[in-house]
Amino acid sequence: MPLLIRRGENIKIPHKMAGEMFPFTPSTLRALQRQREQLESEDRRRALSIELLSRRALTSSPAVRPPVTRRHRFCRDAAIHNALYTGDVERLKGIFKENGSADVMVETISEELQWCPEMGLWSLIPKKSHTSPLRITAGRGYGECVRFLVSRGAEPNSSVGGRGPLHDACEGHHAECTQLLLSRGAEANLLSEDGQAPLHLCSTPETLECAKLLLDYGALVNLAGRYTRATPLHVASGRGLEEHVALYLSLGADPSARNREGETPLNAACAACDNPQHFGRYYRVVDMLLKSGGNPNTPGKKGHGPLHNASSNCHLRLAKLLLDHGAAVNVKNSAGYSPLDCALQVCDDYPNCQPHLLVQTLLNYGAVPSDPKMWRFCAASPKTFETLLDAYDHIPTGDSWVESVPAVTWEEHRPFYESVLQAANQPRSLLHLARYAVRRLYDGQCQRATSHLGLPPALSAYVLLQPEGVIH
Repeated sequence: MPLLIRRGENIKIPHKMAGEMFPFTPSTLRALQRQREQLESEDRRRALSIELLSRRALTSSPAVRPPVTRRHRFCRDAAIHNALYTGDVERLKGIFKENGSADVMVETISEELQWCPEMGLWSLIPKKSHTSPLRITAGRGYGECVRFLVSRGAEPNSSVGGRGPLHDACEGHHAECTQLLLSRGAEANLLSEDGQAPLHLCSTPETLECAKLLLDYGALVNLAGRYTRATPLHVASGRGLEEHVALYLSLGADPSARNREGETPLNAACAACDNPQHFGRYYRVVDMLLKSGGNPNTPGKKGHGPLHNASSNCHLRLAKLLLDHGAAVNVKNSAGYSPLDCALQVCDDYPNCQPHLLVQTLLNYGAVPSDPKMWRFCAASPKTFETLLDAYDHIPTGDSWVESVPAVTWEEHRPFYESVLQAANQPRSLLHLARYAVRRLYDGQCQRATSHLGLPPALSAYVLLQPEGVIH
């Protein structure tokens, strides 16, 4: 139970550390009262803001139906709850016998652990939650139960508990229930309390059939979430759902749509591909988005563009794909980092993804070598460090990077690290200077131009910064 404090009353509560008993002073009580009033005022302000946003979104989107609000009867019978959650259709037929009897609100009470600042401890607070029989059965794929409940007056568009039955059916990838609800009048564009349509909840490979059904029944492929402004294409791209992305694009989904943070589906896909096991499917998603007109240079959250994201995830093939489609290699995000800087910072996180090849590719597409302060991020990766150093005409003085190299790595690659220290602020070899001049001549076209120079394979690899294990 929350602690109620009356003005002028001295109340004793347990001290959270020492177990002592002490009274609240009048000044403490006034401070607590002011804090409570501020919290209540903030809650009222937030509720009003959400209500205004909801009204504005509903009036500006005539194709999107608002949730059905109606007066419900409460159902707290555990036996009825059990029949719904287990999908016992025969028992439900004995409970909901009359037309309209299934249009009830199921109420459950659970104990939730919450922090009570007044008492200085955690306590269990009873929390009520509401749903409907139709939501329970649709979310669990009980098709026969859904069919029966609708026949007994359950409303397919009722949003008890903040969402409709169609949301639960799609999230649970139950195509049969989705079909039943849509055929009984469920609105395909119904927005939940958090502003999402059922199509936004088709976020796993298993939901493809549900997505197809929704689109067949009029779901809007470019419908943006009320608060996030994300479209279904944002969701599918961020989850790497190839078939969903192909389906949405074939029906006119906009690959340039931007969510509340300014990110496009391309940004979402490049940011999400942080697991090497899923690199392949995200590569194919990005390829589809680029071929459909996605812009590889649109900055997203914190100025991070698709190439920044691909580099931060050490996805070599994806970075090359973006570069081949015109991604700017030297653009900086809001923190002042280029894609090359992002690649250097994750060398230790993706040692098996050959980060030196990503750095080599970025440099061969014209990336400006990073500031020496970034060396500490890649110094423990000898091949990456060497590739980066070979892009300079000389190696600046400084050994602050030495501390970032583990002793074991230093001993294993001692000749390389000692050659770096010896070459600092010294003239580079004539062969290297010739390579540097050729690279300056072709600038961002080194990768393409080298193949047309007719150089021997070994010399061509040298121009393209193939690491040799030592600095000359």
